[in-house]
Amino acid sequence: MNHEIPSVVVRDLVKQFGNFVAVDHISFEAHRGEIFGFLGPNGSGKSTTIRMLCGLLRPTAGHALVAGYDVARDRETVRQSIGYMSQKFSLYNDLTVIENIRFFAGMYEVSSAILQQRIGWVLNMAGLSGRELALTGTLAVGWKQRLALGCAVLHRPPILFLDEPTSGVDPISRRHFWDLIHQLADEGVTVFVTTHYMDEAEYCDRLVMIHQGKIVASGSPLELKQHAVEGELLLLECEPLGLALDLLHTDPDVLDAAVFGNALHLVVPQAMAAVARLRPCLTAHGITVTKFGPIPMSLEDVFVALTGKRVKSANQEV
Repeated sequence: MNHEIPSVVVRDLVKQFGNFVAVDHISFEAHRGEIFGFLGPNGSGKSTTIRMLCGLLRPTAGHALVAGYDVARDRETVRQSIGYMSQKFSLYNDLTVIENIRFFAGMYEVSSAILQQRIGWVLNMAGLSGRELALTGTLAVGWKQRLALGCAVLHRPPILFLDEPTSGVDPISRRHFWDLIHQLADEGVTVFVTTHYMDEAEYCDRLVMIHQGKIVASGSPLELKQHAVEGELLLLECEPLGLALDLLHTDPDVLDAAVFGNALHLVVPQAMAAVARLRPCLTAHGITVTKFGPIPMSLEDVFVALTGKRVKSANQEV
């Protein structure tokens, strides 16, 4: 992949709605042929950012270039230079598959010379060859998703924005969709994708983690798991879980503790030293420990630890 030319450049971007700051002075770059993930919970500022980068929302402050065009001054040129797939699939349910494709081809000004070739490509990519006359509203969500992706890249844009593209989609369809994303990136398309699925973030080349409008970490998935959080991770399976969590929150050497399924994940300075010290302490408080030891850090652990630290620090300032 050629990552020399930034496809997206963001500097101190801000979006405010009245007194509410949805996006708070964020900066990053995405490069050609890169799958760039924007990771965060609902309401963190992901969709607001993507709408500014697509020329759909005007920034309050800062600036951003997409395909070399300023998103505030050259909004129409930006829109013609990108593909965009929103959370709710921008398809018309009362049109047939072929009618949707032709509509988007017209909107993106796909020339008649290549129209049939592009239509064939979309149908093949979406697995809808032979179903051109099916009403789009009757398609399963996974098929709609692939059709929406095909329509978004009919004009072969160099940059593709996908906003929560796999919400409500079954795991098999999600995996197939990500295979298509990787194919596009291999062809040199910059794919900018927002998601709150931590497993999907593993498929990205680089990630930005955003929380309450601010960037809390950035890097490759491996870099984030190895370096974003200071300390080591422990898995603790015990009963009762709530009592153990309350006790661990008061321990000065436990940097973070959170519930993960039917267990606790703890961030500590040194894993084995913490196990040796904490196990007898837990037992002395009537807690039955069934499993306690180090495990690898996941992206979800990184995100929980980083956002928990921000919330804790904000509460201390109040």
